[in-house]
Amino acid sequence: MKRLLTYVFLLGSISIFSQNEKIDNLTVQLAYQQQDSTKVNLSIELIEELYAIGDYKKALLYVNQTAKLSKSLDYIKGLAESSYYRAVIYSKRNDYYNAIDNYNKSRNYFLQIKDTLGVAKVSNNIGLIEIKRGNYAVGLKNSLAAISIFEERNLLEELSLAYNNLAEAYHKTDQIDKALDFNFKALEVRKQLNDKSGIKLSTKKIAELYSLRKEHRKAIEYFERVLILLNPETDKELKGEILPKLGNEYLEFKEYDKAAEILVQGLKFNRSENNQEGILRSLNAIGKLNLMRNKIKLASLQLDEAYNIAIKLDDKEALLNNYRLHVSLDSTRGFYQNAFFWQNKYYDLRDQLDKEKAQVYSQKPDLPLESEVTLFNDPDGQTEADTDSYAKTWFNDPYVFYGFVATLVLLLALLLYSLLKTKQIKDNLNEQEDLLAQEKIRNEAILEQTHHLEEVNQVKDKLFSIVSHDLKDSISSIKAFLDLLKEDSISKEEFRELIPELSENADNASQLLFNLLNWSKSQLQSLEPKPELFNIQDVFHTKMALVEQKVEDKKIVLIDESQRDFVYADRSMIEIVIQNLITNAVKFSRTGDVITISNQDVNGKALICVEDTGVGISSENIDKLFNANKNFTTVGTKNEKGTGLGLTIAKDLVELNNGKIWVESTVNVGSKFFIELPKAAPQN
Repeated sequence: MKRLLTYVFLLGSISIFSQNEKIDNLTVQLAYQQQDSTKVNLSIELIEELYAIGDYKKALLYVNQTAKLSKSLDYIKGLAESSYYRAVIYSKRNDYYNAIDNYNKSRNYFLQIKDTLGVAKVSNNIGLIEIKRGNYAVGLKNSLAAISIFEERNLLEELSLAYNNLAEAYHKTDQIDKALDFNFKALEVRKQLNDKSGIKLSTKKIAELYSLRKEHRKAIEYFERVLILLNPETDKELKGEILPKLGNEYLEFKEYDKAAEILVQGLKFNRSENNQEGILRSLNAIGKLNLMRNKIKLASLQLDEAYNIAIKLDDKEALLNNYRLHVSLDSTRGFYQNAFFWQNKYYDLRDQLDKEKAQVYSQKPDLPLESEVTLFNDPDGQTEADTDSYAKTWFNDPYVFYGFVATLVLLLALLLYSLLKTKQIKDNLNEQEDLLAQEKIRNEAILEQTHHLEEVNQVKDKLFSIVSHDLKDSISSIKAFLDLLKEDSISKEEFRELIPELSENADNASQLLFNLLNWSKSQLQSLEPKPELFNIQDVFHTKMALVEQKVEDKKIVLIDESQRDFVYADRSMIEIVIQNLITNAVKFSRTGDVITISNQDVNGKALICVEDTGVGISSENIDKLFNANKNFTTVGTKNEKGTGLGLTIAKDLVELNNGKIWVESTVNVGSKFFIELPKAAPQN
């Protein structure tokens, strides 16, 4: 009777579930199968097919029945697989609590039967859920645990998902280089799988990461690859996303015509598709373009429309960008009160986003289980209780007891003698150490005086060398021009043509004298800082204004990412340092390169960064930069000359203000000069 009812039930199931031939066949096979592990395996195969066609409700019914049968048979693999598919279905429904719970049960079952692939499969899915929930550290840990097994078995589908999980987690934790590596790995696997959708998404991610690294040419290359791959019918949303981003990349190089062509195309396309997010990105980008072209009224209309859409969509990242553009817009129009309003909104939203992104990534290591406490046995096999009984026996014997006391007294006497002798030896050693310390202090004082005299002598040699060479060349050149005019060897018209070169020589001589004077004062310890609190952003703006013409001449992109912040230092000294770093960045940047000025609070100190994408510095030359004895100098990208003193002066002036200066650089990639300065007076 029971078999008959089961048969009737399964026949009914056939009529309901017959989505395809394989599901029908599996259902029929289940009808005639005995209640054993083979039936469980067939049921799991049916669950997999139902899951594949998206029939989660019916799949879950089979999962529950399979779990019951597996439990009655004590079939661990069946319990593991049924828990796994239950978790997968909960995950599809965004029920992460029940999904994680069932994944953990499944992993425990797989561990019992030592199924490493099953454990890896579960770990990777947990990693995906945790990354979606923002628990990036936990997500990374789980996905990394699965990777090696997938790679070893060349499981491409699983590897594609795992690489993508890791790339996303590294991106969210600002580990851009690792995110880029894993996106490239995911792209290669997806090419092997001929996963066209995955290829497009990985290529887009790579472009976005290159943009974050300010490698804008690379970003353009990969965004354009995505556009080539797009299907005009099915990838409209992706196209609407890519076009504004690509146009923004061209804006970084001030290629206005190309940027305008792409951005207008993007705006028209997104309006035709009523893609509000695409319209928002396009309006922000076109507003920025018109602002850069000084088309203020048009930029205002576009940025205001973008602002309204961003508020409606609650797109905080786009809104943050819009606030920044409104600050520039109103500053350009002279509406400083409005600009201040937008700037306050920008800082408030940025702080809010920073707090939302803050994650705790520190993980406590797993502690080993405590071993069980066992009863201690002595070498003869006696337990502690036996030893205690034996102790009571010898303690009651008077001869043994008195002998023990005598031995103890003797040992105490020897110990006391040893302590006294040791104290005497220690006192002698301390006396000798004091004498050696005093001698060492005298020797160090003599060495310090000798070293100072050597440094002063080097300063003198350095001064004579520079005056006799660089300064002499500049002055001699100026004098030669004047002599030609005095002797009527050239006409006044010819002389006027030479005035720019004469002016440049005078500037070089002036800059040389300026650097020479400050450097020599600092080396001779006659330069005393007069620290005060001042806004470092004001210094940036003043010094950036001085290089505007040279930046324009070399078509360099100068990005100001500075923020209002106060440092405690001698303002005039720091102005010299900042001017030197910005001038050097311009000097060693090529046409189209980018210079970025920024500052931030790091551990209560101000960290200043002047970054360029110029020619860079080789590792062997980095050690020479701040060394006054090396007189290291090179010509700029347009043969600009230097004295070899600028960075030496910068180092001395920064250190006089209790700060630090260092550089990170890669040849043909660019350089980053960092300055760390105090933000308050030192406490006594």
